[in-house]
Order: sequence, then structure tokens, then C-alpha cells
Amino acid sequence: MYEFIRGKVAGLNPASIIVETGGIGFIANISLNTYTKLNRKEEVHLLLHQIVREDAHILYGFAEVRERDLFRLLISVNGVGAGTAIMMLSSLTPEEIAGAVAEGDTDLLKGVKGIGIKTAQRIIIDLKDKLGKITDNNQFLISSDNTLQNEALSALVMLGFAKKDAEKVVTKIIRDNPDATVERVIKTALKRL
Repeated sequence: MYEFIRGKVAGLNPASIIVETGGIGFIANISLNTYTKLNRKEEVHLLLHQIVREDAHILYGFAEVRERDLFRLLISVNGVGAGTAIMMLSSLTPEEIAGAVAEGDTDLLKGVKGIGIKTAQRIIIDLKDKLGKITDNNQFLISSDNTLQNEALSALVMLGFAKKDAEKVVTKIIRDNPDATVERVIKTALKRL
């Protein structure tokens, strides 16, 4: 899996970018948000997400980590493919999507081409707990790294605690203290369980 690519912009349009590095040109699909941020730049640092299919290896590029994280969350929703996720990120900003999910605004999500009422509802239901709160300056927090939550939860389950109980406690601890380390989350959870 590729993490990022850095190189010269060999081609750029609102749907894709070609980045030349090491004498090779890599093409990546991008959203309009990323296009706006990369427009008129000669050299870029592009975060990547790779999808491997039987017939193709497809790269998706992002100017910011939060946009890539949201893309990954969107494609985890049943019925939302990479093309739909890119369409969403081209039609709305990551903050608008996170706000729509947090507020249950199906109308905003339905405004995106290819998103119907059922898909909009599924996105809200599936991502409501995964997307953290929106901060005062409209930045969204993806529940303080799902890896932090997953690692703490795995450790507690291995220690013999019920997953459902542990999940509630870990989620609350991370929400109250988003900068906590895995060790701190586990220690605090052990006191509460």
C-alpha cells in the first residue's frame, strides 16, 4: 500500500493528477477540494489510497489527511464506492460532510449526485460514531484515531472484559481526553470497568 507521493505535477485536471517522480508518472483520481489546493503548484506532496481490483490498481490522491481519512470512512459504508466517495468530497467539503453526519442531515447528503435517501441514511448511521465532534473552528475529529480505540478495546477484551461494556467506556474516555495514549486509555478503563 502506498502512503504518499512527492514529485512534479505533470498533469492536473479537476478529476485527476499526474505526479512525476523518479522518471515515472503516477496518475491519481482526486476530488475538487484537492484540485483547488493543488492548482498552480509545480511540486506536490500527495497522500494516497490504493484500491486493487482484478482488472486495475487505482490510486486516489488527497491534499490533506482529514480528507483521506473521511474518504476511507465513506468507502467503508455498504453501498458507497470510491467513485461515490470522491463525488461526495468534490460536492461538499469534509467539514460539511462531517456536519451532515453529526446532525443527521440527509437532505445535504442527498444533494450529491448518486446519493439517495437510503444511502444518505446508511452513511449517517454508520459514521455517526466514527466521526468525532466538530470543533469550534469547524474542524472535525475522526474519533481520535480508530487505531487508538481499537488497540485499547482489543487489550480489554483480551483481559476478559465484555466487548460491549469496554467499547462504551473506551469511547467515553477518548471523547473526554482525545490526546490520551493507549496505555492511559486502558488504565482509565480498568478503573471504570
